[in-house]
Amino acid sequence: MALKIRLTKVGSVHQPLYRVVVAEARSRRDGAAVENLGTYTPKAKGSPVNINLERVDYWLSKGATPTDTMHAMIKKVRRAAAAAAS
Repeated sequence: MALKIRLTKVGSVHQPLYRVVVAEARSRRDGAAVENLGTYTPKAKGSPVNINLERVDYWLSKGATPTDTMHAMIKKVRRAAAAAAS
């Protein structure tokens, strides 16, 4: 079972809202997810991405691969968390 960390669209037409999920690679974009890891609201001001990095690290250790978009978002959230910690 190949797992991917990817986005699932749950918002309406002009109000995009995405969930960051772990899902099987062969499932549909909006299909069943194994776990919900956070949200992404592109129109939000400030911090549009909310991700549970502990669970992301857990799934990466189990072999889940992030999509290109999610890889970039995870890097951005890690940098923001490191800046906030220091």
